[in-house]
Amino acid sequence: MSELEGADAMTQDESRGAGGRTGVAVQIKVKLRSVSKPPVWRRLRLRADTRLDRLHEAIVAAFGWQGYHMHVFSSGPDEFGVPDPELGFIDERRVSLGQLIGGVGDRLGYTYDFGDDWEHEIVVEELLDADPKARYPILVAAKGACPPEDCGGPWGYAELKEILADPTHDQHQEMLDWLGLDDASAFDPSAVAADDLEEELALSGVS
Repeated sequence: MSELEGADAMTQDESRGAGGRTGVAVQIKVKLRSVSKPPVWRRLRLRADTRLDRLHEAIVAAFGWQGYHMHVFSSGPDEFGVPDPELGFIDERRVSLGQLIGGVGDRLGYTYDFGDDWEHEIVVEELLDADPKARYPILVAAKGACPPEDCGGPWGYAELKEILADPTHDQHQEMLDWLGLDDASAFDPSAVAADDLEEELALSGVS
């Protein structure tokens, strides 16, 4: 039996119990909702016992977010985040990824920046035996550049791309100045600096 077959053979209860073990790795695809042309997503591999606060750090590093905004994870009716009596989130430091998943195909929500409201969908793609020699998390694949912080969410980002693609737009120079660019050719929504993202993941120290 292969590693994947062995992992997939776990029952739902066993998978939910995987959060306390270091022997299970999870491959997830994290996709930014409502962003297209191009879509923006990251494929990560990390240990099932990774706490949600560390998963947040990994997602921020993998996408290229600056990390200075608030965030929340959601699983069904439950929300997990930084403890705050007004928000009423479950303490994300007390919950691991493995405790929230039942197997391949399970989904979680992750929202970054409650103003711009960047919603991400987390999908479990594979359950594997963890490699004792690997330094997790691992960036497996990536597509699409991370949108600029504070650009107004998916709709603001779409408008920003339109403005930068039109040199005659009355806000063209204003947006270049805001981004600190001399020319719109320096803005490429498809570009992914994988080496930089991998370095940020390593610095996040999630392993």
